[in-house]
Amino acid sequence: MDTIAPMFKTIDQVRRAVKRSILKGCARLMKVVDWAVGHVEPLSRYTKRIIFVGLDALTVALAVAAAFALTPGDHGLLRVWWVLLIVPLLSVVIFRFLKFYRTLVRYIGPKFALDLTIAGSLSTGVLIGTYFFIEKGLEHDLLSEGFQADLPGRTPIYFWLVLCMFVGGGRLLIRGYFRSRSVVHRDPVIIYGAGQAGARLVSALVHGVEYQPVALIDDDRELWGNTLRDIPICPPTELARLIRRKNVTNIFLALPSANRPRRLEIVDQLKTFPVKVFTIPGLEELVAGSARFDELRPILIEDLLGREPVEPDAHLLHACATGKSILVSGAGGSIGSELCRQLIHLQPTRLVLLDHSEFNLYGIEKSLAQLAASEGLDVEVIGKLGDVKDGDLMRQLIREHGTQTIYHAAAYKHVPIVEHNIVEGARNNVFGTLQLAEAAVAEGVERFVLISTDKAVRPTNMMGATKRFAEMILQGISERGCSTKFCMVRFGNVLDSSGSVVPLFREQIQAGGPVTVTHPEVTRYFMTIPEAAQLVIQAGSMGEQGGVFVLDMGPSIQIADLAKTMIRLAGYEERTPENPGGEIEIEYIGLRAGEKLYEELILGENTNATTHPQISRAVEEDLPWKEVERILGKLRDASDAHDGAGIRALLVECVKGYEPTAGGDQPGSTTASPHIESIPTLSTGASRVQDRVS
Repeated sequence: MDTIAPMFKTIDQVRRAVKRSILKGCARLMKVVDWAVGHVEPLSRYTKRIIFVGLDALTVALAVAAAFALTPGDHGLLRVWWVLLIVPLLSVVIFRFLKFYRTLVRYIGPKFALDLTIAGSLSTGVLIGTYFFIEKGLEHDLLSEGFQADLPGRTPIYFWLVLCMFVGGGRLLIRGYFRSRSVVHRDPVIIYGAGQAGARLVSALVHGVEYQPVALIDDDRELWGNTLRDIPICPPTELARLIRRKNVTNIFLALPSANRPRRLEIVDQLKTFPVKVFTIPGLEELVAGSARFDELRPILIEDLLGREPVEPDAHLLHACATGKSILVSGAGGSIGSELCRQLIHLQPTRLVLLDHSEFNLYGIEKSLAQLAASEGLDVEVIGKLGDVKDGDLMRQLIREHGTQTIYHAAAYKHVPIVEHNIVEGARNNVFGTLQLAEAAVAEGVERFVLISTDKAVRPTNMMGATKRFAEMILQGISERGCSTKFCMVRFGNVLDSSGSVVPLFREQIQAGGPVTVTHPEVTRYFMTIPEAAQLVIQAGSMGEQGGVFVLDMGPSIQIADLAKTMIRLAGYEERTPENPGGEIEIEYIGLRAGEKLYEELILGENTNATTHPQISRAVEEDLPWKEVERILGKLRDASDAHDGAGIRALLVECVKGYEPTAGGDQPGSTTASPHIESIPTLSTGASRVQDRVS
């Protein structure tokens, strides 16, 4: 034993020395290669092709020599040395015909293997043919007396193998060199999903220069332990270890067909890790061709809803849209613009876009024109600048375009702004609705749909109070009798709409924080913009005169939790007293004027079912038209006098549950708020359905 131990020690030392020598040799070789590449890369594409042609010709000549060297016996290669010229020249022509010199070597893929097989076979045919003609020529060559050209059967096989190995191997080495060099600068990522979408995403990333896939995660046990392009497929339980060992800061979700509960479950799991989460587009977008597998985007905020989107009823969507002449007020706002995009697919004969903002109107007109051109939609789109408070203009527009359905989305809906600008808020939200509704009745419009808000229920702010009184106006007009069918649609906060909490949080996170939340316990209902637009269209088809429709929006969401989730999914940690090393802090700034901790969709518990299982009709008290008319007269007088306090007092009197909070134009004020000068910058026609709740 005493003699064996030193021997093993010596062997180990030799092994280490050999390893060091090999590593040093590889490092020196890489320096030489880097030097050569550094001199070749700046050359023109034409010059690089000439270099490749020369190298390929030399490679073919070496393959010919190697094939004869591997074949036993003397075959007189030196006597027929011109084979070393003819075969390389013709082989290069073959390579050019197969477009070897148009393919970027660093991006060659599986098709190159087929092209190489064809090229090697054709070159082998050239070798055999050349020898055949040489043999015939030597029969009449006196100088070759006693010499017979002969090509053993094994020589072409050796040539084919050596040629493919040299030409193909050389290109693969070059590709590997460039990829290894780019990997150094690529960010390691984990892909969640090893199905078809994951495989295509891996292929796209491998050929890119930004990300390097280091692992795939999948729930399928049968895939665990396998590899995809040499990338291991692991179970979800390995996430923590992989993130730590591979220094992963990004995770890509490749689950386009996963349902929302499953996606939400995965998102909840990933929230515990300090990584940024991105996703590929959904299955519908991929099938429609409107998106690609490699179009990575931040995790969809809809995945945080905790419920599946409400599926629309196709019959209800078409009933009051297809073949109709439609007017949308506030067409350039968040809800109005999405409403127009949904409506144009339903093939109305005419779509009139009304907005007070020139900028908003230009944007939605341009968007719809591009949509109609790309999808071949034959719909007349007409953009009109105008104010819904101008009754004469409204009647003229309706009459001129034969309007049959009106969707009224024009309103001031930002809570603090309306709270500090009571007079303008009332003029637009109350009298704008009145003028448009009266014009609809006068011109015989079939249906009129008001887009309302959950803040109209037991309001604590002027925006909610004015929207509730707008509902009461339509209920009163319906009660007095008319051919126009009026209905109202109430929904909660709309994800990613103008002024909503989601884009605000996103901006604050990108700026490094803090993320501002009004109160730790504030909650809100949320829905997506398409859901909101589809709800509006379907409600207009239900034929309920004076009805108030609400969507089953599932449980409310705590805004503080939403902020924490968005911070996590952006790859940051919340900074707290317990975690002072976090990057983003949540700052609680207190409820603002007119805001409350929670919102309601109905006043009381009375609802009736509709033809849609997730849309209900609220049963609520209203006022007789005579009473509404009386209050409207007083509101008009107070508005003309710029009496914000008087307007507030009147709405307290007539809107059930309205309990103003402190802030805004205070009681006793007889003038408009000093902030009123900022109102013209807002769009009377712009749909600002979502107030900023944080």
